[in-house]
Amino acid sequence: MQAVSRTMRKNGGGSIINASSVEGLAGMPSCTAYAATKWAIRGMTKCAAMELGPKGIRVNSVHPGMIDTPMTRVHGGDAAMEYGASKVPLRRVGVPDDIAPVYVFLASDESSYINGAEIAVDGGVTSTHAFGA
Repeated sequence: MQAVSRTMRKNGGGSIINASSVEGLAGMPSCTAYAATKWAIRGMTKCAAMELGPKGIRVNSVHPGMIDTPMTRVHGGDAAMEYGASKVPLRRVGVPDDIAPVYVFLASDESSYINGAEIAVDGGVTSTHAFGA
């Protein structure tokens, strides 16, 4: 953000989109270090949105849930994908094509009044209450 904000200010504004995770919205056992970095991105996004908004720069974060990629498949392959899908209200894990349009939207002028938002793209995982799952 620091590297691009100066150029964005000179060019009249822009959109910064930070990549986080659902672990930046809720805790998960055995993921303390990972979750801490994702919560940090969330907080950094909020602060930057307030600081850069007056300069015409919007700052938002995207929080994907379980996405079927080589990185997630390394932790159990098809079995992990099936187990993950069973925990998602939509009963499937996401694919990269579920995430990409959110980034395109946030980068576009169609989202010109969205600043400081955290967008969960998780099939509904973060919509639940602890007793609802």
